[in-house]
Amino acid sequence: MDDMTSPNQTANSPVPDRRRFLKRGVALGAALATASHSASSLAQPAPDDPSKRLGGPIRPYGERSRFEQATREKAIVSKTDEVGGSFTPLGENVGIITPSSLHFEVYRAGVPEIDPRSHRLLIHGMVGRPVVLTMDDIRRLPSVSRILFLECQGNSMTEWQGPRARTVQGTHGATSCSEWTGVSLALLLREVGVQSGARWIVAESADGSGAERSIPLAKAMDDVLVAYAQNGEALRPENGYPVRLIVPGWTGNINIKWLRRIKVVERAYLTRMETVGQPTLMPDGAARQLQFVIEAKSVITFPSGGQRLSGPGAYEVTGLAWTGRGLVRRVEISTDGGASWQDATLQAPILPLAHTRFRLPWRWDGREAVLQSRCTDETGYRQPTLSDLVKVRGVNSLYFNNAIQSWKVATDGSVHNVHV
Repeated sequence: MDDMTSPNQTANSPVPDRRRFLKRGVALGAALATASHSASSLAQPAPDDPSKRLGGPIRPYGERSRFEQATREKAIVSKTDEVGGSFTPLGENVGIITPSSLHFEVYRAGVPEIDPRSHRLLIHGMVGRPVVLTMDDIRRLPSVSRILFLECQGNSMTEWQGPRARTVQGTHGATSCSEWTGVSLALLLREVGVQSGARWIVAESADGSGAERSIPLAKAMDDVLVAYAQNGEALRPENGYPVRLIVPGWTGNINIKWLRRIKVVERAYLTRMETVGQPTLMPDGAARQLQFVIEAKSVITFPSGGQRLSGPGAYEVTGLAWTGRGLVRRVEISTDGGASWQDATLQAPILPLAHTRFRLPWRWDGREAVLQSRCTDETGYRQPTLSDLVKVRGVNSLYFNNAIQSWKVATDGSVHNVHV
């Protein structure tokens, strides 16, 4: 039911339609008036008319305008520049699809250069017919395309013990959403004939790190993709070219890049990345193992840290929500640090296991405000506060931080990362 429609009015009634139109017209008028005032105070001579001169040459591979400057923020954790990653500029993205060139990256031994003509994928172990596949073999099989998010389990790791990152790119930039195209892993496993008693697979990368992750066979036979394309073209080298796993809704490093081997096995291997490599520490010193699913999470991308509001007036609060358990059902926004909440509008398309864009009109009165968002997914799970998360996990954790993020709008319009 539309929030402007009473129980006694139908959706086609002209009265609520007119009220909605008038309400939106007032809000739009206020926004345009503010924009007009700002434009007049910053008026500059118009540039040369581009219709009066010859444009640039046609390029064989498209590039964005030189006036667009969004870039990934680098995060290097070694002196060799071969271990680290980079973060998506969420505050500058629109919609839910992340451009391939801005998709977040994580690498532990640099980015390998792999010739697809010589690359092979081995599927073996507890199977009836082991197979070695070329890239041509894989591309000949029936393809599947799905829009899905990925999130590194270290996303928001800076925020466990206080606000450290300045921008939303720093706090939440290790998540992105793309259209992935490839072959269903279930199809490949059915073709090789999984033997009785098999319960897991182990996937291995072809880069210098030799990354391995164990995946339950039930998940592998459900919705996992062996992907060779992203957003309509071949994978970028940093994102796994020529082929990778996409494991929908599960932690980033299980989505093995530069995939070269899948072994069907009886039990989980408890590899380095599943034990000592990235432990999820608990208050008693124990560590969780084989933690897979990304819990419901959201973040406001505008206004967010490092941005500035030009002055009091009408704005649209917007951001992204996602969950590894299916659909985002609800996003609420608070402008007073969690004292009160109101429902945001979820923008179509609303897809399972993908980013969901949310929006809320907001009139800033010029006073200090603290903005927050919280997501509820289709299981009924609601995104927790950081204090509630710390009660369970303590303060020594680094990974799987899905706590509510707070942004403080100061009286001068500047926006800052705060914990409340």
